[in-house]
Amino acid sequence: MENIIQSLLETAGIKINGEGDADIQIKNPALYREVLRCGSLGLGEAYMAGWWDTPKLDQFFARILRVSLDEKARNWRLLPHILYATIFNAGRKSKAFEIGEKHYDLGNTLFKTMLDQRMVYSCGYWKSANSLNDAQEAKLDLICKKLQLKPGMTLLDIGCGWGSLCQFAAERYDVQVVGITVSKEQAELAREFCRGMNAKILLQDYRELDADELLGNGKRFDRIASVGMFEHVGYKNYKTFMKVAYRLLKDEGLFLLHTIGGNVSRITTDRWINKYIFPNGMIPSIKQIGAAIEMRFVIEDWHNFGADYDKTLMAWFKNFDNAWNHLKPLYDDKFYRMWKYYLLSCAGTFRARRNQLWQIVFSKNGIAGGYPSIR
Repeated sequence: MENIIQSLLETAGIKINGEGDADIQIKNPALYREVLRCGSLGLGEAYMAGWWDTPKLDQFFARILRVSLDEKARNWRLLPHILYATIFNAGRKSKAFEIGEKHYDLGNTLFKTMLDQRMVYSCGYWKSANSLNDAQEAKLDLICKKLQLKPGMTLLDIGCGWGSLCQFAAERYDVQVVGITVSKEQAELAREFCRGMNAKILLQDYRELDADELLGNGKRFDRIASVGMFEHVGYKNYKTFMKVAYRLLKDEGLFLLHTIGGNVSRITTDRWINKYIFPNGMIPSIKQIGAAIEMRFVIEDWHNFGADYDKTLMAWFKNFDNAWNHLKPLYDDKFYRMWKYYLLSCAGTFRARRNQLWQIVFSKNGIAGGYPSIR
């Protein structure tokens, strides 16, 4: 088995028990059987158990994904996972709050130490930024400019997190904001951050949104944004999500979708990520988004800055790692290895350009004269 794994790793320039930053150090030989038996789930669980290590997890994964080693190692054991995703709707309404409970409610202390000062939990915009704070501030401003916000407008933030965009748009652009989240911890802190501003934070599933209740009879939102939430919707609900956005948006309005995107259309996610980090999550493809908006929206702008997510994730890990002594009383060493694996393996996916980060601007009927793209 070791020879099989070694021959696969060699195609990515990785040696077993080598001295390079991306080389893998085997602590328990049972790793080989576990990886061949369970694939990525076994690899991640073995890392959490301390069966293997590498000096630079991000480089290890970037190399593996650059040569599509994960695809070469796929086997029939994934079939039940794929069949389950085909038959059942992982993003159905009854499961809407599961991601909040299992991930975003892990504790505000964790996210306060890991994220920037505004607590933005999505890709920063590093074009002219030298720090995480600056990158996230630039991203929020980029969104507001792309939406062409003006004082007095109404903005709906679907998946508002800890209220960073709600707070930023209300204080910088003088707009009326409604934000929704499925995390109790996020909602509580977001309300605190937005206290005294023209911003309302709701603990609510997107399918329950009613513009008449929020704005008054017959009124619709001037602008809608969804930042880092579409990854939790699920492929069976993409059209439903777009129908909701279309229903809530004014005919002359703009809708900005900020989402991780995949190069290939899939109906499942990585098994380890699904089990330990983002239950029921799924990364959309261009094809899947296109099918969901057909007969509804016009694409005005499509901006890919996926390489910036690598920098963002590395900054998050640096903050998390530096704060571990402060966090240690709240979590155990297994959590540390799990969270490290999550952040650095994801950084590797963006460095390998396997995953992308898209900001897409939609209108209902097309902007007369065209939409001015902003970068």
